[in-house]
Amino acid sequence: MYFLTKELYFPPVEDASYEGVLAVGGDLSIERLLLAYDNGIFPWYDADEPILWWAPPYRMVVNPHDYKPAKSLRNIINRNIFEVTINNDFEAVIRNCQTVERRNQDGTWISEDIIKAYTELHRLGKAKSFEVWQNGELVGGLYGTDLGHIFCGESMFAKVPNASKVAFVKLVEYLRDNNYKLLDCQVHNDHLESLGAFEIPRELFMQILKS
Repeated sequence: MYFLTKELYFPPVEDASYEGVLAVGGDLSIERLLLAYDNGIFPWYDADEPILWWAPPYRMVVNPHDYKPAKSLRNIINRNIFEVTINNDFEAVIRNCQTVERRNQDGTWISEDIIKAYTELHRLGKAKSFEVWQNGELVGGLYGTDLGHIFCGESMFAKVPNASKVAFVKLVEYLRDNNYKLLDCQVHNDHLESLGAFEIPRELFMQILKS
């Protein structure tokens, strides 16, 4: 594991541990975050830990050009019970992602430092939010880092059933319509798999990232 200094540098992703940890330390400056994402690396750590930088051996992804939501989810979208906006209230989305209760999860990795850093990325046009509204109330959404050809999803939340799923589908539609190559969901979880995400080897992910 590489210990970062003030120098803006990351080791090659192939140097990551078996679990995918590549480096520790450093900071969440805009320059370091963009360098990380441009090289297939992302931060993920608990608030009481030093910053951990990851480049896992497999990446959970969605190809927006092949994606088809489940019929039940299409039916929910067609009922028009939700309204979806883009970049309408980034800070509200990330703060809801921070505070929402999640099953089998104690606490959150979204610290105030994370909120500050990604809100600044958003201000610079390097992060986007998708908001889901019902009767004028924010009930779901997601945010992520936007590389222009790959969108790196960070977190999502829902206050009512299916709200985050609708945000996910609308994100994929946006990526398809704007010719993005991949939605990067980073690491596997069952919820993402149920939405249609799948794993690819790190080597293939890096080829797509650099193409």
